[in-house]
Amino acid sequence: MYRIGLGHDTHRLTVGTAIVIGGIWIEHNRSAVGHSDADVLLHAITDAILGAAALGDIGELFPDNDLVNKGRDSSELLREASEQVKRAGWHIVNLDCVVFAERPKILPHREKIREKIAGILGVNIELVWLKGKTGEGVGPVGQEQAISAECIAMIER
Repeated sequence: MYRIGLGHDTHRLTVGTAIVIGGIWIEHNRSAVGHSDADVLLHAITDAILGAAALGDIGELFPDNDLVNKGRDSSELLREASEQVKRAGWHIVNLDCVVFAERPKILPHREKIREKIAGILGVNIELVWLKGKTGEGVGPVGQEQAISAECIAMIER
């Protein structure tokens, strides 16, 4: 049996010195604003795998009104969600992810990010794919007011 899940996340950007994408800190003049470390990519992946397994979503498991999640490393959230998915009898077939950001460019960081995600999930790097798309100067992403990510996850029982 196969299932597919879709995850999406968006965070506002503010003046900063670094941004975390896929568990990798990247020097940048903007930072994402969020309750945890504001890693849009790991949040989208977390929602995608939870949704595919029908186990809720990131907000249910790790509410932003719970102080234990304040400033929390999103790698921990994804790891915990992945363990729940495994306990429910599922394993990841593949992830296909997109980060929407004018800057930083994703391509120079793609392999490090893929390695990090594969490591968190305990899967082969070949099961994790990542693309970057800009906003072409249009809208909140294009004007560097926001960063977004989407992920489609396929799981199998």
